[in-house]
Amino acid sequence: MSDLLSAVNVADRLQCSEQYARKLMREGRIAAERVGAAWAVRESALEAYQSEQAVPVETVVDHPVMRKRREGAVALSFFSGAMGLDLGLERAGIAPVLACEFDKACRATIQDNRPEIALLGDINAYDAAQVREAAGLGKRQPIDLIAGGPPCQAFSSAGQRRGFEDARGNVFLKYIDLAMELRPRILVIENVRGLLSAPLKHRPHEQRGKGFPPLTEAEQPGGALRHVIDWLESEGYGVSFNLYNAANFGAPQNRERVILMACRDGSRAPFLAPTHSQFGEHGLPMWRTFRDAVAGLKEAQQEYVRFPEKRLVYYRQLTAGQNWRNLPEALQRKALGKSFEAGGGKTGFLRRLAWDRPAPTLVTHPAMPATDLCHPQMDRPLSVQEYARVQQFPDDWRFAGTLLDRYRQIGNAVPVDLGAAVGRLVAARLAGKRTRPPVGFAYSRYKGTSHLDWALAREIENEQLAMAV
Repeated sequence: MSDLLSAVNVADRLQCSEQYARKLMREGRIAAERVGAAWAVRESALEAYQSEQAVPVETVVDHPVMRKRREGAVALSFFSGAMGLDLGLERAGIAPVLACEFDKACRATIQDNRPEIALLGDINAYDAAQVREAAGLGKRQPIDLIAGGPPCQAFSSAGQRRGFEDARGNVFLKYIDLAMELRPRILVIENVRGLLSAPLKHRPHEQRGKGFPPLTEAEQPGGALRHVIDWLESEGYGVSFNLYNAANFGAPQNRERVILMACRDGSRAPFLAPTHSQFGEHGLPMWRTFRDAVAGLKEAQQEYVRFPEKRLVYYRQLTAGQNWRNLPEALQRKALGKSFEAGGGKTGFLRRLAWDRPAPTLVTHPAMPATDLCHPQMDRPLSVQEYARVQQFPDDWRFAGTLLDRYRQIGNAVPVDLGAAVGRLVAARLAGKRTRPPVGFAYSRYKGTSHLDWALAREIENEQLAMAV
């Protein structure tokens, strides 16, 4: 029949491996039939499967908490995504009673795994009273923790970095405004490194320099974060922050994120307590590796997108831990094309992961030319199952949506062990316990990334201004 599709055709349509396509057919998840020694699928059966897979993404609605809250800390989660941060908080005994997430696939994931908690959508549609009602909280019932990672694209080093002038930056401000109405004992903000240098107000580069006025304070690098700190401190909160590499907290991934903690009592929380270090410094275990993360996964069960054949030609010449620079010199320019002449390190091109190092930062798609994440040995990108292991989700955690939806959700998540480190510090603060992280620990590869560094820089700047008068 002309409408019969082979396993290869199905794999191409679903962007998965041939082995996984055959598995779907054998198990009857896609209605299939034998044609000689092979399985085949009718076009209508494949369309039915794809339609069925998309249903949960379309049907999840906002709802209040579905089960009476257990004893313990009262925590609310915003910009919850696939709940990586929340799973970490749960490990520390702090289980959010409410999630707020706008993305349809993420909402389906939350509903599928934590149906008992309240689920809200667009943060702009709710005020403090409505949030309390959805979470099953009284008008004056204390809230211990509000935690979330507002959309980070507005502050990412990729793109225009328009900061709070971007609509996504505006929901960042809505998050703080809502939190100040709810008055939690502790507020946690997670974001990308770009937040440290993003201006409050963006001035186009063509309007800077000779012939234009100097940048205002709001246009200076770091203006966005300074605005947030000033706002929180004006409300009586003590603010601390730093840039943390998740590998230092047990994640098998080099992923750096800003964690800001604001305490209502005016105190400044100490830095997170690391559990690992790169070379075993401070008597800690060494970083976990990609090999550690994916141990026990079977190749036949992996779901993944595919590299185009023109890229595979080069990957077949690379081994674990290598990239385009390890190709013969005559092939390097051909492999990168126009990107060969571009600036920067180009470290994301044609990149095979190393077995015995942490994975690089996971991105939302592992097969984009400038951010490839190729398996150390197989000629394919990392699978969604490997993504989930690197981000430390439980194997039974269900991600809704298409294959690309699942990559995106996992790639955007907070590694669970980093979330657990946040949870342990929050739990200690709520219990009135002091914590003392090791002195001189290198939390990330960058310098000047903490509130202490910022305070010192401002003090020096003020002294210089005073001397100039």
